[in-house]
This record gives sequence, structure tokens and C-alpha cells, in this order.
Amino acid sequence: MPKKLFGKAFWHNFKFKYKISITNENTLEEVAGLYVSKLNGLSVLLTVLFILFAIAASIIAFTPLRNYLPGYMNSEVREQIVQNALRADSLISVVERQNMYILNVQDIFKGAIRVDTVSTMANLTEMREDSLMERTEREAAFRKQYEEAEKYNLTTINIQAEVGGLIFYTPTRGIVSSHFDADGKHLGIDIAANPNESVLATLDGTVIFSSYTVETGYVIAIQHGQEFVSVYKHCAALLKQEGNLVKGGDVIAVVGNTGTLTTGPHLHFELWHKGRAVDPVNYILF
Repeated sequence: MPKKLFGKAFWHNFKFKYKISITNENTLEEVAGLYVSKLNGLSVLLTVLFILFAIAASIIAFTPLRNYLPGYMNSEVREQIVQNALRADSLISVVERQNMYILNVQDIFKGAIRVDTVSTMANLTEMREDSLMERTEREAAFRKQYEEAEKYNLTTINIQAEVGGLIFYTPTRGIVSSHFDADGKHLGIDIAANPNESVLATLDGTVIFSSYTVETGYVIAIQHGQEFVSVYKHCAALLKQEGNLVKGGDVIAVVGNTGTLTTGPHLHFELWHKGRAVDPVNYILF
């Protein structure tokens, strides 16, 4: 059969109408009749699917269900996370001052601190802070020895030249659990930290990536000056979006344990310079 005749026959069959009748069993009288075709059935099916899709999209877009979508976070939730992070920082400072106050009271009872040298509670708290910051003779000797040994270290001079006066902020508080290893394809460091610990921007810059990935969870990347790029992976939540301008030290995310390539709450931090991954320890004090 020629293709033209086959197509015409197919289209005729597709549009051919069938009659559906409802008949009274006793009188054999036709009660109702309906003429339908395959084209009508397909049209009804597509219309129903479109309506169901529109209803599902509306429910997701205009109800709190949208907050469960990967990479989405409304402004209210983001603001609450920022406020909670700030409150946590304030509480940590208060607890640290209270601990120092208790230690100083213990020193007074032991006789290590004279009572007549204390005038206020603030003075009592600051006394231990000042004592902790004093440089011991052993530390001074070590610093002098290290400075003499590194005086002609060309590696150190080159690193400082690349930095060009930039001041890097520590991305989060914690312990470095895994170091930079270019040969092992570990192009950053892992910082073990408490869950929901604040993640800070290490330098001023512009957010160039803020989304969710399967392997590394919530990821945010920032473009800085002098061709530096910083990357923060496995976050619990992202507080900045692509295109946002950030300052060094701004809270941009929260430490988490997202993604498949993770072993617990931590931050994977990478630092890139001129398209090449560098060891963050050479630039930031952890």
C-alpha cells in the first residue's frame, strides 16, 4: 500500500467515531448515546494530564511544600537561620566569659590571684584573657628562631606576593581533619565542625555558584579579587544566591553533612588561584 494511502487510512481510522449506547434491557429502547473517536479520547486524556500538572505545580509553588525542594529556601527561613547563627555566636561568647570568670574565682580561692586586685566582674574576666595573651619566653625564642629560618624562604615570599595584602577569614571554627593532597585528588581541606556552625566568606567577592549537588550537597562558590575563588561544600543550608555581593567574614552558609561523599558534619573548603587549586593552609590560619 502506498504511503499516502496508508497515512490517509490511518488518519481516517483515528478520526472514525464510535457510538456508545445505553439501552433499556426490558424495552430495548436506547436511553442515551455518545459518539466518540480515538482523537477525542486522546484530547480528553491530554486535557486531564494538563489539569493535574497545573494543580500539582500550583500546590508546590504556593504552599510550604516548596521549602522541601533541593536548593530552594525562602527569605523567612533564611533570615531565621542567620538570626540563629548570630544568637549561637553570642551564646558561645557568653559561655566563654562565664568559664573564664569561674576559673578566676577558683584562682582567688587557691591564692593565685590577690582579692584586692579585682574591682569588677569584667575586670575579673579580662584578667585571664590578658594572661593568656602574654607571650612566654619560650614562645618568643621559638618565634625568633622561626623568623630567622624563614628569612630567605622564597616560597613564603612568593605566597605573600600573590596575596597582595589580602586578609583571609577562617571559613569556620573547627579542626582540620583532612589536609590538601593534590596527588590524591583532594583539592581542599576538611574542617570538622559542630552542626549548624556558621560558614564565613574568606574574602570580599561575588557568589558565582549556589546550588545543590548529589555528591557534595549544598555548595557555594565565591569569586574574589586577584583571581582567587573559594568553594564551600557539604553545607546544611545556603544563605546567599548567585550574584550576591559578600564581604569577608559574612555568614554565607551553615555547616552540615549533605551529599553522598561525606562522613559527618564538616566543611570541605577549597581555594583556587588563577585556575589552580592551592593549599588553603598557606594563606589562612586554621
